[in-house]
Amino acid sequence: MRLGRITGILVAVAAAGAAAFAVLAWHPAIAPVAAPPPASPDVIRAGETLAALGYCASCHTAEGGRPYAGGRPIKTSFGTIYATNITPDARTGLGGWSLDAFTRAMRQGIDREGRHLYPAFPYTHYTGLTDGDVAALYAFVMSRMPVEARTPENDLPFPFSVRALMAGWNLLFFREGRFTADPNRDAIWNRGAYLAEALSHCGACHSPRNALGAEVTARAYSGGEADDWWSPALDAGSTAAPPWTEASLTRYLAGWDPEHGGAGGPMAPVVAAHGRVPRAEIAALARYVAGLAPPGQAGRAPVDRPVRVEDASLARGATIYAGACAVCHDSGGWAAGGVPYTAPSLGHRTTITGPDPRNLIHVLREGIAPASHARGPYMPAYGEMLSADQVTDLAAYLRARFSPDGPWPDLRETVHRLMPDAPVGRAGPSTTASAKEPPR
Repeated sequence: MRLGRITGILVAVAAAGAAAFAVLAWHPAIAPVAAPPPASPDVIRAGETLAALGYCASCHTAEGGRPYAGGRPIKTSFGTIYATNITPDARTGLGGWSLDAFTRAMRQGIDREGRHLYPAFPYTHYTGLTDGDVAALYAFVMSRMPVEARTPENDLPFPFSVRALMAGWNLLFFREGRFTADPNRDAIWNRGAYLAEALSHCGACHSPRNALGAEVTARAYSGGEADDWWSPALDAGSTAAPPWTEASLTRYLAGWDPEHGGAGGPMAPVVAAHGRVPRAEIAALARYVAGLAPPGQAGRAPVDRPVRVEDASLARGATIYAGACAVCHDSGGWAAGGVPYTAPSLGHRTTITGPDPRNLIHVLREGIAPASHARGPYMPAYGEMLSADQVTDLAAYLRARFSPDGPWPDLRETVHRLMPDAPVGRAGPSTTASAKEPPR
C-alpha cells in the first residue's frame, strides 16, 4: 500500500475519532428561567440540612467572603480551581438555573451552558442523590440572598484548561447512577452509606487518587489528602489509637470525642457543619464509617514510651515539649480532669501515629482556635515562635514518644516546605511563657 494512501487512512481515522469525541463532549445549553416560586419552609429546611451534610459552604465560601458566593481556591495537582457562586444572583450565580439544569450539574457534572465541570465539584458522588434531595438542595440555594460575586478564572495550564477533555475523563472514571440500598443491612446503616458515598462524599478526601485525579475505588478509604493535609485511612489500614468505634465516631463527628479529641484542618469545617444536622444523621454516618474497618483489624493501643535523648535532635525536641506542650498534654485529658479539650495523651492523635507528618506540622504552625464566641479546643500557633528546625526536633520527639512506628522519612524537608517563613535563630518558648490556658 502506498504511503499516501496510508496517510490518508490515518487522517480519516483521526478525523472520525475527533468528530466522535466532539459529539461525546457536546451538551446543549439549558435555557435560563425566571426565578422559581419559593419552596415550602419544610423543603428549604430539609435542603439546609442536606447542604450541611454535603459541606457546600466549606467549598463555596471564600475566606472572609459571603456564604455560598464562591471564590475559594481549591488547589489540585493540576492547578487551582475556584469554587463557583451558588447564590441565586442572576449575573454571577445560579440565577436563571432551572431545577433541570441544577440536576444535570449535580448528577452529570455539566453546567447550565453545557460546559463540563471539574471533579473538584464532587458530582461523581452526588450522582447517587435521590430526586427529592436534589430538589431540596435546589430549593435551599435558591432561597439564599443573591450575592453578585464573579468567580475568578481557574488557574489551569494547557491542556487541563480544556474542559471538553473532561468527556474522556468521565468515560474512563465516572459512572452515573443512583445510590442503591443493601437489602441485607438495616435502615440506619443504609442511611449512613447513602450519606458517606453520595452526599457527604467522604471518599473524595479519604481515598487515594491516580495520576489523572480520579479516586482509586479499589483502595477506597485507605487514606488520601485534601488541601495539602493528609486524610487518614478509615478502613483496616487505620492507624487510630485506640481504634474508632461507632460511639466514638458519633461523638467526634458531632464535635469532640474524649478519646480521640477533635477535628482540625479541612475536617474542622465538616464537623462544624454537623452542628446544624440532627444527631440521628451523624449516628448513621458513624455506623457506616465504623464498619469500613472489620472489628479487631484497625487501630492500635496508644503508645507513650520513654525516649532515649542521647540523640541531639530528640533531646532538643524533649526540651521544647517540656516548655511548650507538657502543661496541657501531660494533664491526663479532659475526661480525667485535665485541661479542657485535650485527649488523654498525644498517643491518641493520628496526627502523630499516622504515616504522614503534614497534619502535625500544620497544627504546630497554625495552632487551633474555636470559632468566635464559641467553646472549643485551643492551642497556640507556634509558627511565629519556633524555627523550622525546632519544629523538626519537636515533631521527631513526638513521633518517637507517642507512635509505635519509626521516624517519618524526609521530616526536615517537609517541615521546611510547609514553614518557609518560620523565624530563624530564635530560642523556643520557655517552660512557662507558652503554658496558655484554653478558654472555658
